[in-house]
Amino acid sequence: MKALLMLEDGERCDCESFSGDGEVFGELVFNTALTGYQEIITDPSYKGQIVMMTASMIGNYGIREGEDESTGVHAEGLVVREYGGRPLAKNTEKVQRYPENTLSYSRKGRDERAESLHNPVITSLAGYLSSRGIVGVEGADTRFFTKYIREAGAMKAGITTRTLDKMKFLQMVKGSPDIVGRDLVKGVTVKNSYLFSEGEGLRIAVLDCGIKVSSLELLAMRGCRVEVFPAYSDRQGILSTRPDGILLSNGPGDPAALGSIVSLVESLIGEVPIFGICLGHQIIGQALGARTFKLKFGHHGGNHPVREVRTGKVYITSQNHGFAVNAKTLDMRDIEVSFINLNDFTLEGLRHKKLPLFSVQFHPEAGPGPHDTMFLFDEFLRMIRGE
Repeated sequence: MKALLMLEDGERCDCESFSGDGEVFGELVFNTALTGYQEIITDPSYKGQIVMMTASMIGNYGIREGEDESTGVHAEGLVVREYGGRPLAKNTEKVQRYPENTLSYSRKGRDERAESLHNPVITSLAGYLSSRGIVGVEGADTRFFTKYIREAGAMKAGITTRTLDKMKFLQMVKGSPDIVGRDLVKGVTVKNSYLFSEGEGLRIAVLDCGIKVSSLELLAMRGCRVEVFPAYSDRQGILSTRPDGILLSNGPGDPAALGSIVSLVESLIGEVPIFGICLGHQIIGQALGARTFKLKFGHHGGNHPVREVRTGKVYITSQNHGFAVNAKTLDMRDIEVSFINLNDFTLEGLRHKKLPLFSVQFHPEAGPGPHDTMFLFDEFLRMIRGE
């Protein structure tokens, strides 16, 4: 099916839809990961964005049951150079990891997941996207558009199989919502709190700004009792569960639009040990008095080098963010920088000198991505124990 990819400045290309009819809008960003497209498009951090993969072929290994990072696809659309077609395995069109708007974790669930890794149910990426009303297109010159975005900056875009008039569609793209200033967390956070893991270890409260399953599973694997709360929970509601520590999750959009969540976190600092990931890092930065800013084209992919300031070690990290904390606006009397991005030297991590609090801009849960920094979950638990 013929399709059109249009940027807000008029740059465009004709392509083909491999997932059916549709029309979507969002900020076009490129992701440099070679694999992991399933985890990427189900990452709530991509709400409001159209993902363009730089790898030359996408879809060749299909969609595996049990590998989604959330309860649905959150990317507004998917752009690839070449769609790899159906995988070489029996297909099924029904793939769902967790029902409705709740994630679950149990002994039975772990056993079923282990079994699925040996005998996976695989469906096609095309069928998966089609069943969820998500437009995926192929035939775009992704190398050209990646270089174009790097030079011109990330911008609003649209994909359509419906609007044939290019000038009309350009005006629709220009009139679509901008990601700056929008609260996108309200569209991905859970409506009600729920218990993810009944572990007998440390009690972890997770503020869900767009949590990925991998983060929850890594805490559950460490024996923690993990309870997930909506991003707009009240302070007393969280503290009434007597958490030993709080995880502030990743999530989508502009952190400067999350004033109420920042105020909540500000009131919790010093009360309970806190670990922030990605958007959680940006929220903590604001709660400590810093400001955030929009990056020219963001960091999206599984191969971003960061340096740990204390040790000088370099780690390869998974990243997905279009905004960053301005390190120059932090009060360095109480805060120290823990990680630096080696591509553009932006702030990748901070730590409080007096209080049990630290955060990172990258994704240590690595879903997908390298496992270099998973040790940070252990560091979080050691901080809670005072070790």
